[in-house]
Order: sequence, then structure tokens, then C-alpha cells
Amino acid sequence: MKVKGLLTVATVTLTALLATACGKKSSDKADGQTLHLMQTSEIQSLDHSNEANISQWNVLENSMEGLYRADKENNPVPALATKLVKPTNNGKRYTFTLRDNAKWSNGDSVTAQDFVASWRRSASPTSKSGYAYIFTGVKNATKVTAGKLPVKDLGVKALNKHTLQVDLEYPMPYFTRMMVMPAFFPQSQTALKKFGNEYGTASNKMYYNGPFKVNGWTGSNLSWSLDKNRYYYNKKDIHLQKMTMQVVKDANTAQQLFQQGNLDDATITGTTAQGMQNDKNLMHLKRAGVYHLQLNSRRDAVLSNVKLRQALNLVLDKEHLTKKVLADGSTPAYTFVAPNLAQDSTTKRDFATEMKPSETFNVDKAKRLWQEGLKEEGKKRVDLKYYTDDQTINKNIAQFVQSQVETNLKGASVEVHSVPKKNAQDNVAKGNFDMYLSLWLADYADPMSDLDIMQTNNTQNYGKYHSQVYDNYVTAAKSKSAVNPKDYWKNMRGAQRQLTKDAATTPLYNMTESHLVKKNLKGVLWHPVGEVDYTRAYFDK
Repeated sequence: MKVKGLLTVATVTLTALLATACGKKSSDKADGQTLHLMQTSEIQSLDHSNEANISQWNVLENSMEGLYRADKENNPVPALATKLVKPTNNGKRYTFTLRDNAKWSNGDSVTAQDFVASWRRSASPTSKSGYAYIFTGVKNATKVTAGKLPVKDLGVKALNKHTLQVDLEYPMPYFTRMMVMPAFFPQSQTALKKFGNEYGTASNKMYYNGPFKVNGWTGSNLSWSLDKNRYYYNKKDIHLQKMTMQVVKDANTAQQLFQQGNLDDATITGTTAQGMQNDKNLMHLKRAGVYHLQLNSRRDAVLSNVKLRQALNLVLDKEHLTKKVLADGSTPAYTFVAPNLAQDSTTKRDFATEMKPSETFNVDKAKRLWQEGLKEEGKKRVDLKYYTDDQTINKNIAQFVQSQVETNLKGASVEVHSVPKKNAQDNVAKGNFDMYLSLWLADYADPMSDLDIMQTNNTQNYGKYHSQVYDNYVTAAKSKSAVNPKDYWKNMRGAQRQLTKDAATTPLYNMTESHLVKKNLKGVLWHPVGEVDYTRAYFDK
């Protein structure tokens, strides 16, 4: 998440973090049973039906479980389901048998109805996660989300306690891969009834069905733990007793905490990462995500003009950004779909590579397009509102964009707003922005995971990009023709080509995480798609 949508970050001071670190003894992991981790942003909620951001999904990945989980090759394998299911009814029906020994952290059995309850909440019109769209393709999901049908008509039902049936409106070749996502995890009916509107607002306001359960998160604090769940069905594969997590937004702080032995895996960026490229503990994790500028394409916004958007795409030197500003192993991004996400099965080529535009950086052309766009808008100058969160690296990116735009595009000024999440979220939701730094991390290994969110009515389409041609390509890929690889990939290529032509968003760089990792930490599943799975981790003594 995947963001998923908007990036968030906590305001954590260097002094406070180091004080916490100095007060912590490394002896608590001397037996190799406690893993110390960080998150770069705070949790807003643990209720995946009403919130979705990367930190939340990172926590849920290690405390909850769905029908499938991803193995070390990033392929789905059975989790709560007893086997990988092949669809029936011409690819439109999946019938899952759940393991009968799966339990929630209160001792209740995990049932098919727990999935039904969760999916209905997440697809309902009242869901606030911004992820209701992910159920598109499940029978009646679109009408349920729009409030045109009751949630009971969603194509998911419990045939009995341990049999779950899902009906689709059309074949979805990527459906099996989607089932590893936290968006499709079950929710305890007992917990939903017991905690009501408070479900997921604190760690003790929900139950967990994964190897660990969350403790000590009050709803706003910046550190918590994941303790071993004694009811987990597969305890023999779980070696850790506990994970600790704390919010760290500054890379230099993360490095110091790692060196002090208070983090076993630290994410570093910017100048900190640049200075540690030869460190023996450094590991590059290439993720199927793209950092990009969401552009406000609303009718009354200045960037509704396609030539102005095209100018922004061509004026930014992304090679300079990745090598000099980021310097963490990241690579320039030229398409909304990330490299290494999926191979076009009809051409046998990486999808993002084959769709790279022929022209990626041309300042002279950008200047010409900018002036033409201003003339069409009847303006001589424009002030662009740029929103970002307040992580150090994202402030640096903002300065880079501001400098390149103001230096090269006559009449352009960039007003940077580096603010906390709520402020940014409110402004972006209201359309009170021109550019917004965002991350989209693919949820499953198919271009649809990315291209889906740029459709006109998708809740993640904060810039309100609209193209009937684009919508038609994506809609066609979601029809019965999806079972024909030639047709499917033709539509995927058409959609990405249209995004590039319209400069609907400005890709900046492909997501590469620089991690400082203890050499004796083993068993971590470093997934390029989705979240990192620490549940099977252990320390090699």
C-alpha cells in the first residue's frame, strides 16, 4: 500500500527519540527473541475498513492474516485457506475452504462470516479507507459502494462456518494475487459488536488472527509492540516472541538508533543514505512503487491545462533528483507503473520498460509548452501550491521541484507547504492544491493495481484526472476479455500510453528503500509488492 493514497508522518524530535533509545537496554533481545523495527509515519487506525496507509498495513501484515500470504518468491500460498483455489463458473466463482484451527486472539474460531463482515464494511458507502474501489469486480461491489444496493448483495457469502464463496462480475486474472492484501483480511464479528465505533481505534479495541497481536498503541502514541499470539495455528514457524515498533521520520536518527543497537532494521534516505552506500549492513529493497506528483486536474484548477502538465513532466531532471538529492539507489520514474511489477505476457517484456516514453527530459520544449499553456489560460504567471509531508527527504524533494520549475518556467512560482498529515489531507481532499507528493505502492503484481486508481471516479484519484479514452481502456480490461491475454495487455498498454500523453501525473522516482539490517537477522520476506513480512524472522546466533 501499499500510500495508499496520502503519505503520513509523525512529528518526532531527534532529542526525544534518542532519549528513548538511551533508556532502552539491548539485553532485551540478547536471546534473539525480540525484533526492533521502525515506521516512518504514525498509525491513524487499525481498522482497515476506515483507514489505509503504509504504516497501518505494515502492522497488519504482521498481526493479521487473510486467505493467502505471499511466499519468498512473492507468490500466493495458503494461509487461512487450505489451498490455492481454481475458479469455476467460467472464472467467476471462487470457493474457499478455511482451516478449522485458525483462531482470533480472544480464542474464537476464524469463520467465513468474519470475511463477509469485513468485506461488507470495506465496500460499503460509509467506508472511509479510500479502498472500497479495490472490491470492483466482486459481484455488485460498484453498486454497493455507490449506495445503490445494500451491502448484503455484495458477492461474498458464508456457505457454512468454514466455506467462503466469492462471485465475480467478470474473470479477474489477478484476483488470487489480490487475496494477500490487508484490504481483504477478515474482521472478528465478536470484536465488531463489542467495540462498535471504537473498533481499531486502539490496539485493545480489536482482535488479531496472525502470529502476533498489537499491544500498547493508544490511538496516538508513537511506539507500540507486537507480542506473540498464543492462539495462532502455526506457532512452530514463529521464532520471535515480540516485535517493537517506533515512529522515526528522520534518517539520521534512524541511523543512530541502528548503531546504538536499538533498531535491527532502519530505513534511511537522503544524505544519510548517500553516506552509507558502502556500509556492510546496507541493503537495497527495490519496491514496485512510484513516487509521483499528483496534479490537480479539476476544471477550475490551472493544471487542468494539459500543456502546463506536460511542461512540468519535461522540466524536471529526474536523473539529478535520484543521483544527487536522493542518492539512495532510487532510479528515475517515467511511467506510473513501476518497473519489475509485471511482465507483459504477450511481448515477454517488463511492462514499465516497454512503456517508457521516448521523451523524458527536455527543458526547451517544456518552456515552449509552458508559455503556450499560459496563453491558453490567459495568464502571464501562476502560483502553484505544492503539498508534502514533513519528512526531511520530502522537504528536499520539494526544494528540488521548486528550484527546477521556478528557474526554467517563466511566470511560475511554487509555494511549498510542508505540513502534518491532517492539514495536507484536508487541502488535497478539497482540491486546494496544485501538486502533491505521493507514493503509490502496488498492492498486487499486475499493472491494474496502479492503473485502476487513475480512473475518473476512483477515490484515490485526488487530482480528479478525467479521460474517457483512459477509462475505456481500463474498463475493457475489466470485462470478459480479461481472460484473453492479447486483449488484456493491449488495454493495459493503451491506458499507460494515455496517462503519459495527458501528463496526468508526474512520475519522479521508483521506490528503492535503503535498509540498515543486522547481519544475523534472517527469515524476513522482503516483498517488492505489498508489505515486508517479519513474522518468520529470527536471529542467527
